[in-house]
Amino acid sequence: MRVSVLPIEPAQTYSWLLKKHYAHRIPSISYAFGLYDGCELIGVVTYGVPPSGNLKSGIAGDKYAEIVLELNRLVISESAPKNSASCLVGRSLKYLPNPSIVVSYADTEQGHVGYVYQATNFIYTGLSAKRSNWTIEGLENLHGFTIADMSRGQENRAQYMRDTYGDKFSLTPRSRKHRYSGSAWRPGPLR
Repeated sequence: MRVSVLPIEPAQTYSWLLKKHYAHRIPSISYAFGLYDGCELIGVVTYGVPPSGNLKSGIAGDKYAEIVLELNRLVISESAPKNSASCLVGRSLKYLPNPSIVVSYADTEQGHVGYVYQATNFIYTGLSAKRSNWTIEGLENLHGFTIADMSRGQENRAQYMRDTYGDKFSLTPRSRKHRYSGSAWRPGPLR
């Protein structure tokens, strides 16, 4: 495969993430990489800080929680060569800070199993817990965490949201995700 992987500005991923990725929103992006066929961008991958501090500590312990990143978006053009996704992920890991621990999810609702992560030697760590998404009709562009934050400090947060937004507020079951962990570790001292 004669493609290259290069760091790119996060803004270069936005149209890919908003138009081609099923989530249609921009996550936290600390690092972004593009897969190029010559001069043509044929795929993007982004890494960011996971939204859950408990996740970072649970994966790496308190001592190394700050080196945990989430591979939070991966989008490949339909015209890209076979195995382009695993090529992009594998090569992009080499650009991440050393050491880094990477977590990613394969969404069962999308029919994803995590073959790309398996092909790049990530370790399968099980299914995510059963959870609910917090949604407000008319604010579908907001992530469930953002909506939940609207009730921070309230004793019964869900009831507060029901009282505030009425029938526009709902709790819906969230699809479970396969979780994988990998690393961008290269020999050398740990921080």
